[in-house]
Amino acid sequence: MKILYGVVGEGMGHAMRSRVVLEHLLGEGHEIEIMASGRATEFLSKRFEGVNRIHGLHMIYEENRVRRGKTLWSNALAGTSGLPKNIAAYFELIKDYKPEVVISDFESWTYLYAKAHRLPIVSIDNMQIINRCSHDPAVIEGHQSDFKVTKAFVKGKLPFCDHYLISTFFYPPVRKDRTTLVPPILRPEILSARRRAGEHLLVYQTAEGYGRLLETLAQSGVECRIYGMRRGLTEEQVEGNLRFRPFSEEGFIDDLASCRGVIAGGGFTLMGEAVYLHKPMLAVPLGRQFEQVLNARYLEREGFGQYAMALDDPAVIQRFLAALPGCEEKLASYAQDGNRALLGELDTLLDRASAGIL
Repeated sequence: MKILYGVVGEGMGHAMRSRVVLEHLLGEGHEIEIMASGRATEFLSKRFEGVNRIHGLHMIYEENRVRRGKTLWSNALAGTSGLPKNIAAYFELIKDYKPEVVISDFESWTYLYAKAHRLPIVSIDNMQIINRCSHDPAVIEGHQSDFKVTKAFVKGKLPFCDHYLISTFFYPPVRKDRTTLVPPILRPEILSARRRAGEHLLVYQTAEGYGRLLETLAQSGVECRIYGMRRGLTEEQVEGNLRFRPFSEEGFIDDLASCRGVIAGGGFTLMGEAVYLHKPMLAVPLGRQFEQVLNARYLEREGFGQYAMALDDPAVIQRFLAALPGCEEKLASYAQDGNRALLGELDTLLDRASAGIL
């Protein structure tokens, strides 16, 4: 089939999981045209032909929080300049490429193209779980306003798709039809990683304003392999039990596969990888980023890790260290057969689309 595939560029999780799906689709003989925005464009362009850059939404973060006002204004300005480029790109698509089905990873322009041309559309992402599932009030408690705003945004982003495939490691009740929950989409490097027990903590922190975190980690006495805090490193810097490491995908994955636990934000991709590798995680969501709050609270609810809104209090990390044995016991029962569930569901949907019954 000829497939138009859209990837939103906010965060790298969308691009990394789309890579897995795209490799599968190409392996099945499908013809793909890719529309991507932001950092996803560069990431996918290194791996695939036919990647087209298009304007997409982005977030502005300051002091570990999403700045809604600046984000809205910046997107409005960028959208004004980006709109003509998007229209031009789509006219090129109409002229040179006639897709039979559209797949969107939270990307709006390919979705709109599908609606305008009455094409079947499949959504693949993790965000739709906010709108298409029911959530216990305890999971939302204290964040009801952010939940309502985020739910409305997610609901309005890609409404009335023919089917929604939602990647997740937690399974709340599905409340809408045409919805299938599947395990997290994992890149090949994670699937082939050699999981083993270790004594170090993997710390991934890129946002500014991490306060007393370094002091707290130093006081813990546990070896911490830290990524993201000191950008531009070309070699490791060691300060007592703290090891600041230059970013390397291979090194990061090996440190993840061999760590005792993970301390990071509330992003879904790393969380799903940690769960798959049976590594307890202390998740610290960005402020005003409800999707990350939801991920982190479900992580704790499942017993796979803990959730905290800040790391300034040394007791937070001490509680996490004390909870590791219990989290490891819970994670030991987690099983996932690679990406088979997701890819099998997708193949079935494409077969139905080809037969005109999606």
